[in-house]
Amino acid sequence: MSGSTMTGPTGTAPSGSPWVLRDYALIADGERGALVDPRGQIAWLCAPAWHSGAVFSGLLGGPGRYRVCPSDSWNVWGGYYEDGTLIRVSRWVTTDSIVSCREALAVPADRARVVLLRQIRAVRGDARVDVELDVRGDYGLQPMSGVGRDGGLWRARTGPLHVRFTGAEQAQPGRDGALRAQLRLPEGSRRDLVLEIATAPQEAPLQPQVLWEATERWWATAVPDCDDTAAPRDTRMAYAVLNGMTSRTGGMVAAATTSLPERAGTDRDYDYRYAWVRDQCYACIAVATHGPHSLLNRAVRFVSERILEDGTHLRPAYTLTGEPLPPESSLPLVGYPGGSDRTGNRAGHQFQLDVFGEALQLYAAAARLGGLDAQAAKAADIAAEAVAEFWAAPDAGLWELDRRWWTHSRLCCVVGLRDLARETHVPAAREWSRLADRILDATRSRCLHPDGHWQRAADDSGPEAALLLPLARGAVPSGDHSLALTRAEVVRHLTDDGYVYRFRHGDRPLGEEEGAFLLCGFMMALAAHAQGQGTEAVRWFERTRSTCGPPGLYAEEFDVAQRQLRGNLPQGFVHALLLECSARLGSAEGAVSPAGR
Repeated sequence: MSGSTMTGPTGTAPSGSPWVLRDYALIADGERGALVDPRGQIAWLCAPAWHSGAVFSGLLGGPGRYRVCPSDSWNVWGGYYEDGTLIRVSRWVTTDSIVSCREALAVPADRARVVLLRQIRAVRGDARVDVELDVRGDYGLQPMSGVGRDGGLWRARTGPLHVRFTGAEQAQPGRDGALRAQLRLPEGSRRDLVLEIATAPQEAPLQPQVLWEATERWWATAVPDCDDTAAPRDTRMAYAVLNGMTSRTGGMVAAATTSLPERAGTDRDYDYRYAWVRDQCYACIAVATHGPHSLLNRAVRFVSERILEDGTHLRPAYTLTGEPLPPESSLPLVGYPGGSDRTGNRAGHQFQLDVFGEALQLYAAAARLGGLDAQAAKAADIAAEAVAEFWAAPDAGLWELDRRWWTHSRLCCVVGLRDLARETHVPAAREWSRLADRILDATRSRCLHPDGHWQRAADDSGPEAALLLPLARGAVPSGDHSLALTRAEVVRHLTDDGYVYRFRHGDRPLGEEEGAFLLCGFMMALAAHAQGQGTEAVRWFERTRSTCGPPGLYAEEFDVAQRQLRGNLPQGFVHALLLECSARLGSAEGAVSPAGR
């Protein structure tokens, strides 16, 4: 922007400790995502794809940094998302100025090229802003090299990746190869920075205004209004997160990160930068509850391609390009405090029966909205065949545990078969309904507790919060008392201070082994709604909705005592269930209630 000046490089800033998870914001374009910390550092970004090596890995104690923040370290941070987008505005109040930095990953996205936009503004008073760029590919193993400037454009390499950077033409490279500068902006002025990281050399001009305008147009069409929901702004945020985490291939990553601990020092930290079929189904069943959307169409395509390729041997998770997950391995990083440094995931080799049930529910939702094409219908037939073949076999279940006769898996299949039979009216529909009845009868004989509530498994009489979802979606007839009895059992044994836990870990108190599961809190709200308990449904919904951090993002777990998020961030299926709850609770006519499906 005209009127801004720049001085020489500043000293090297210490990397510092990571922030608590609730303080990180996400910017994403569907093909990858970046976490931004309160001091304006890109703490995590993998390129070119979600599961590629990180080029900025400070979140896990690694090298590589892109920092934009006021030079005056005595400041208070804040920020917000532009409504219905993942365009983030970071904001700092210093002793003599107010500075903001608008940031986004440019969309529409290119799978081979990430473009990170940052626009610094001197909102009040003159601003001095430090800029530091050190791109280090492959989790920090590839230092930035070949740093050179051609006019106002910096070029560099990091391993096989090509880097271009504009807006800091007077920056100077340090001995470590990093670019550093201090910007001086008069009040009311702005400065645009554009960072591009690509798999091949690029020559197209990096024009900030053109890129920002395209990004604004994309977000304007990606997120619906949502004024018909119970929490419009948070519902729009949920849509934005789901859009930002969903690739052009149709696959949606479970979360943007890897190895963030669910509980310090317990070795329960995993790589979630892949597409779980179940999570994908949760997200788009939720979207379908609200109405037609391209997210639903893309999910149907992605899940159908996986089923048509792998048949009844469908994997529970894939890369976003449909490939098997890589094996677990260690990274050359310290790891987030209390966590580890792993990449890859073993869950891709498990058999999880409920995935087929959720896929059937996805296809039923698509059929209800007129979106079940011939390819999807064929995949639905295969999913139903898989249920018929494997429903009596033990599986790893929703929580990816030992192979057992999990109640939840079978009830999910009952819902999926019945929904698909009702919505498609094909010749096989009658057989699907009969199969659903057989599965329900067998599950009732093995998994219904003598007291009338559903238990976790045939050999485990304990309560299980995940059972609330298939029960809320119609696994049992509306007059069946097992929904009410199961929900009461979950409230009695698996809740604390309005938060819901998955299941008991032996005789240990709730909260000792793991945090409350936010997914289960929204499931509780849906179950109360299915019972006609509107006020109670809203209470569970609002209690769970309140757990997000300042940016409005949710992780998998919530530490009730410390009021902190735990696990990878953001967790897509939590945002999905918030969306579904908000849509159902906001439907004045009840057209999307379970009874009206």
